[in-house]
Amino acid sequence: MTKTLEDIGQNVNADMKAWVVFSGQSDIAWLKILRSGFRHCFVLLHDGTCWSSIDPLSSYTDIQIHYHVTPDFDLPAWLEGRGHRVLSMPIKRDHKKPAPLAFMTCVESVKRILGIHKRFIFTPYQLYRFLKQQEQTQKQKQESNQKKLKGELSWVA
Repeated sequence: MTKTLEDIGQNVNADMKAWVVFSGQSDIAWLKILRSGFRHCFVLLHDGTCWSSIDPLSSYTDIQIHYHVTPDFDLPAWLEGRGHRVLSMPIKRDHKKPAPLAFMTCVESVKRILGIHKRFIFTPYQLYRFLKQQEQTQKQKQESNQKKLKGELSWVA
């Protein structure tokens, strides 16, 4: 049986991991009004075999496959060591409605890549706060599930 491109795409998406990288660097003067350390953001992707980045800049979107980096290299930790803030995030693909209309910015590009449909997230810092909140909620759910599982097992023993 031959695989269709749709079948291959579903397998790739299941293995894909994403990190959002926040930077304080910007060549655009008016972005200096944004919070220090949160003037730009982009996405790192890892599918288990290679690293890639999608960096939405003001004049174009830079998409790179990083062949020079081995698959087991911890690129997010390397970027953190150079002063960037990096958050691991899942990619959400289950929306039935289109994303809300918005200006094309680095934040909007990252939101679209991750499948975030929050209308009032405009700045990299707002996105960072939202993602941190999502990360904490996910950790609380995991801890709650582990406690439930331990409780179930203690009844069995």
